[in-house]
Amino acid sequence: MSWGSVSESFCNIARSLSVVGDRWTLLIMREISLKVRRFEEIQAQTGMSSHLLATRLRRLEEDKIIERRVYSARPLRHEYFATPKGKDLDAVMLALRNWDLRWGGSDGNGAAAVELADKKTGKPIDGLWHNESGETFSFSNTTSVMSAAWKAEREANAAAFYAAKRATSSPSTSSRSKTQASKKAAGRKAASKTALGQPAKRKFAATAVPTRKSKSRAISK
Repeated sequence: MSWGSVSESFCNIARSLSVVGDRWTLLIMREISLKVRRFEEIQAQTGMSSHLLATRLRRLEEDKIIERRVYSARPLRHEYFATPKGKDLDAVMLALRNWDLRWGGSDGNGAAAVELADKKTGKPIDGLWHNESGETFSFSNTTSVMSAAWKAEREANAAAFYAAKRATSSPSTSSRSKTQASKKAAGRKAASKTALGQPAKRKFAATAVPTRKSKSRAISK
């Protein structure tokens, strides 16, 4: 079965993966659940290229998982929000989080990047937590406290992203400055030649035409 035909399968898991099976998709939804809604802010925390992020956001919007809302008209800028269909993915992200907490994850400790607790009961939502209310899980129904370690990691991600962006834009600024400097130098050089009694070619040509006219008039007389 090719990846393109997965969405046509009778298997519910396969069809779901055709929409959200890409790792970048859930990272985008993670950021939106953390109220990180703007393009550059999402890019800074996920490490995605501009093209890749734009492609994934467009696909999520087409699949009615997120929606755009204008926050700036000039220049036109959008924020991204989860639709009800997208909010249902909170349970998927919670399952992944709890799986990592239970089985140790990459750090071997299963430390929570964000401490979650149920708003109604106050019970911590850890790797062994089960939803007893019977309601569809949503991060909106929890309280959260980000760990100092993950907060520092996110701050470092943002700092590195914007530093790289400044470094990328600086060469063009430098190039413009050099061009302006060379134009000024050329202007000063031309001015100095005129001051030394060496008129520019354009000025010389302008005075040469009347001289030929005056001679022709003298001959006709």
